[in-house]
Amino acid sequence: MKLPPFQALLDDHRADVYRYCVAIAGRAEADDCFQETWIAALRAYPTLRRADNLRAWLLRIAHNKAMDLHRSRGRRAVPVEAVPEGAAGAAPSTSAVPDEEPELWEAVRGLPPKQRTAVFCRTVLGMPYEELARLLESSEDAARRNVFEGLRTLRQGWNP
Repeated sequence: MKLPPFQALLDDHRADVYRYCVAIAGRAEADDCFQETWIAALRAYPTLRRADNLRAWLLRIAHNKAMDLHRSRGRRAVPVEAVPEGAAGAAPSTSAVPDEEPELWEAVRGLPPKQRTAVFCRTVLGMPYEELARLLESSEDAARRNVFEGLRTLRQGWNP
């Protein structure tokens, strides 16, 4: 299968990848996540062997970059005027997405990684379960279960 030009890939999937980065990493980290995703994709593109589901491939890269950013948050210094007593080791808080429902997106970011990805890709991007399963590197049944569990957790824990 022949790969499309990289620019065509970028043009076709730019919006979905950016929306995914905002939902998973938060508005403050989305630009970095988006940029890192496309840099990694550009580096890997010449050696890519399968082109049957490029959107899932890109979202997998975005997922990995968002997880890298999430892990690095705990290692970053937080500038303050004075360190409050007993604050040693406190992790910085994540900023909410300045959307219509920032509490909802904060709750989505609180889901386990596979559930978070499954809920976003299925509900926002309308991704079919077959494609979602490839993205999650799981079976379709497991992808369905991740969507179900994620939505159930959100319904139980989030009240508008």
